[in-house]
Amino acid sequence: MPTLHVCPLSRLPETVAATDASHVLTLINVGTPLERPAAIAAENHVVIGVSDIAASRDGHVLPAEEHVARVLDFIRAWPREKPLVIHCYAGISRSTAAAYIAACALAPERDEAAIAEALRAASPSATPNPLFVAIADRMLGRDGRMVAAIARIGRGADAFEGTPFSLALA
Repeated sequence: MPTLHVCPLSRLPETVAATDASHVLTLINVGTPLERPAAIAAENHVVIGVSDIAASRDGHVLPAEEHVARVLDFIRAWPREKPLVIHCYAGISRSTAAAYIAACALAPERDEAAIAEALRAASPSATPNPLFVAIADRMLGRDGRMVAAIARIGRGADAFEGTPFSLALA
Protein backbone atom coordinates (compact mmCIF):
# COMPACT_ATOMS: atom_id res chain seq x y z
CA MET A 1 0.00 0.00 0.00
CA PRO A 2 1.43 3.41 -0.92
CA THR A 3 2.20 5.76 1.93
CA LEU A 4 2.77 9.44 2.41
CA HIS A 5 5.47 10.52 4.82
CA VAL A 6 5.62 14.01 6.29
CA CYS A 7 8.62 15.63 7.93
CA PRO A 8 10.32 18.97 8.58
CA LEU A 9 13.19 20.15 6.39
CA SER A 10 15.71 19.24 9.10
CA ARG A 11 14.64 15.58 8.88
CA LEU A 12 14.30 15.31 5.08
CA PRO A 13 17.46 13.27 4.29
CA GLU A 14 16.86 10.75 7.06
CA THR A 15 13.14 10.42 6.23
CA VAL A 16 13.88 9.76 2.55
CA ALA A 17 16.51 7.17 3.53
CA ALA A 18 14.34 5.47 6.17
CA THR A 19 11.31 5.19 3.88
CA ASP A 20 13.10 4.42 0.60
CA ALA A 21 10.95 7.14 -0.95
CA SER A 22 11.10 7.77 -4.68
CA HIS A 23 9.41 11.19 -4.75
CA VAL A 24 9.61 14.37 -2.67
CA LEU A 25 7.20 17.30 -2.54
CA THR A 26 8.64 20.45 -0.97
CA LEU A 27 6.48 23.38 0.18
CA ILE A 28 8.76 26.13 1.42
CA ASN A 29 9.25 29.89 1.47
CA VAL A 30 10.82 31.28 -1.67
CA GLY A 31 14.57 31.64 -1.16
CA THR A 32 14.94 29.04 1.59
CA PRO A 33 18.15 27.04 1.00
CA LEU A 34 17.30 23.48 0.01
CA GLU A 35 19.30 20.48 -1.10
CA ARG A 36 17.50 17.62 -2.84
CA PRO A 37 18.40 14.26 -1.28
CA ALA A 38 20.80 12.38 -3.58
CA ALA A 39 18.47 9.34 -3.72
CA ILE A 40 15.72 11.43 -5.34
CA ALA A 41 15.89 12.02 -9.09
CA ALA A 42 15.40 15.65 -10.10
CA GLU A 43 12.23 14.79 -12.05
CA ASN A 44 10.77 13.21 -8.90
CA HIS A 45 11.13 16.35 -6.80
CA VAL A 46 8.84 19.35 -6.97
CA VAL A 47 9.46 22.55 -5.02
CA ILE A 48 6.50 24.86 -4.46
CA GLY A 49 7.56 28.28 -3.22
CA VAL A 50 4.78 29.39 -0.90
CA SER A 51 4.61 30.90 2.57
CA ASP A 52 2.76 29.39 5.51
CA ILE A 53 0.10 32.08 5.71
CA ALA A 54 -3.66 32.21 5.27
CA ALA A 55 -3.99 35.95 4.57
CA SER A 56 -1.91 38.35 2.46
CA ARG A 57 1.26 39.59 4.08
CA ASP A 58 3.96 41.79 2.57
CA GLY A 59 7.01 39.88 1.40
CA HIS A 60 5.22 36.50 1.43
CA VAL A 61 3.60 34.26 -1.17
CA LEU A 62 -0.04 33.56 -0.32
CA PRO A 63 -1.22 30.02 -1.14
CA ALA A 64 -3.29 30.08 -4.33
CA GLU A 65 -5.02 27.72 -6.73
CA GLU A 66 -1.83 27.43 -8.80
CA HIS A 67 0.03 26.01 -5.77
CA VAL A 68 -2.68 23.48 -4.99
CA ALA A 69 -2.87 22.53 -8.69
CA ARG A 70 0.87 21.77 -8.65
CA VAL A 71 0.43 19.62 -5.53
CA LEU A 72 -2.44 17.73 -7.19
CA ASP A 73 -0.55 17.28 -10.47
CA PHE A 74 2.51 15.92 -8.67
CA ILE A 75 0.69 13.50 -6.38
CA ARG A 76 -1.48 12.22 -9.22
CA ALA A 77 1.64 11.57 -11.34
CA TRP A 78 3.38 9.75 -8.45
CA PRO A 79 3.41 6.05 -9.46
CA ARG A 80 2.80 4.86 -5.86
CA GLU A 81 5.31 2.04 -6.10
CA LYS A 82 7.45 3.60 -3.35
CA PRO A 83 6.61 6.18 -0.67
CA LEU A 84 6.26 9.92 -1.23
CA VAL A 85 7.80 12.34 1.26
CA ILE A 86 6.10 15.70 1.74
CA HIS A 87 7.88 18.36 3.74
CA CYS A 88 7.85 22.01 4.61
CA TYR A 89 10.12 23.94 6.95
CA ALA A 90 8.58 22.73 10.22
CA GLY A 91 6.54 19.73 9.09
CA ILE A 92 3.43 21.13 10.77
CA SER A 93 1.26 23.22 8.44
CA ARG A 94 1.97 23.29 4.69
CA SER A 95 3.16 19.69 4.53
CA THR A 96 0.31 18.33 6.64
CA ALA A 97 -2.17 20.24 4.46
CA ALA A 98 -0.56 18.74 1.35
CA ALA A 99 -0.68 15.23 2.84
CA TYR A 100 -4.35 15.68 3.73
CA ILE A 101 -5.07 17.01 0.23
CA ALA A 102 -3.19 14.08 -1.32
CA ALA A 103 -5.12 11.54 0.74
CA CYS A 104 -8.43 13.16 -0.24
CA ALA A 105 -7.50 13.43 -3.92
CA LEU A 106 -6.10 9.91 -4.29
CA ALA A 107 -8.97 8.25 -2.42
CA PRO A 108 -12.07 10.23 -3.42
CA GLU A 109 -14.36 7.63 -1.86
CA ARG A 110 -12.83 8.13 1.62
CA ASP A 111 -14.59 10.26 4.16
CA GLU A 112 -12.85 13.59 4.77
CA ALA A 113 -13.40 13.37 8.53
CA ALA A 114 -11.84 9.90 8.68
CA ILE A 115 -8.78 11.16 6.83
CA ALA A 116 -8.53 14.16 9.16
CA GLU A 117 -8.80 11.88 12.21
CA ALA A 118 -6.08 9.62 10.79
CA LEU A 119 -3.92 12.73 10.30
CA ARG A 120 -4.46 13.82 13.90
CA ALA A 121 -3.73 10.31 15.20
CA ALA A 122 -0.48 10.21 13.20
CA SER A 123 0.63 13.71 14.18
CA PRO A 124 -0.47 15.48 17.36
CA SER A 125 1.17 18.72 16.10
CA ALA A 126 -0.40 18.71 12.62
CA THR A 127 -2.09 22.04 11.91
CA PRO A 128 -2.91 21.99 8.19
CA ASN A 129 -2.79 25.40 6.52
CA PRO A 130 -6.48 26.35 6.29
CA LEU A 131 -6.16 28.26 3.03
CA PHE A 132 -4.49 25.31 1.29
CA VAL A 133 -7.28 23.06 2.52
CA ALA A 134 -10.05 25.48 1.46
CA ILE A 135 -8.62 25.85 -2.04
CA ALA A 136 -8.26 22.08 -2.42
CA ASP A 137 -11.78 21.53 -1.07
CA ARG A 138 -13.15 23.71 -3.89
CA MET A 139 -10.90 22.17 -6.55
CA LEU A 140 -11.79 18.61 -5.51
CA GLY A 141 -15.52 19.35 -5.25
CA ARG A 142 -15.67 18.31 -1.60
CA ASP A 143 -18.35 20.93 -0.81
CA GLY A 144 -16.75 22.24 2.38
CA ARG A 145 -16.29 18.80 3.96
CA MET A 146 -12.48 19.02 3.93
CA VAL A 147 -12.57 22.42 5.62
CA ALA A 148 -15.08 21.20 8.22
CA ALA A 149 -13.05 18.06 8.96
CA ILE A 150 -9.85 20.02 9.53
CA ALA A 151 -11.71 22.55 11.69
CA ARG A 152 -13.07 19.62 13.72
CA ILE A 153 -9.61 18.24 14.56
CA GLY A 154 -8.49 21.78 15.47
CA ARG A 155 -5.06 23.19 15.96
CA GLY A 156 -2.37 20.68 16.80
CA ALA A 157 -0.14 20.66 19.84
CA ASP A 158 2.44 23.44 20.00
CA ALA A 159 5.80 22.37 18.61
CA PHE A 160 8.88 23.96 17.05
CA GLU A 161 8.80 21.26 14.38
CA GLY A 162 6.76 18.17 13.75
CA THR A 163 7.89 14.62 14.27
CA PRO A 164 8.03 12.64 11.01
CA PHE A 165 4.94 10.49 10.45
CA SER A 166 3.20 8.46 7.79
CA LEU A 167 -0.33 8.56 6.43
CA ALA A 168 -1.79 5.59 4.55
CA LEU A 169 -3.92 6.23 1.49
CA ALA A 170 -6.48 3.52 2.24
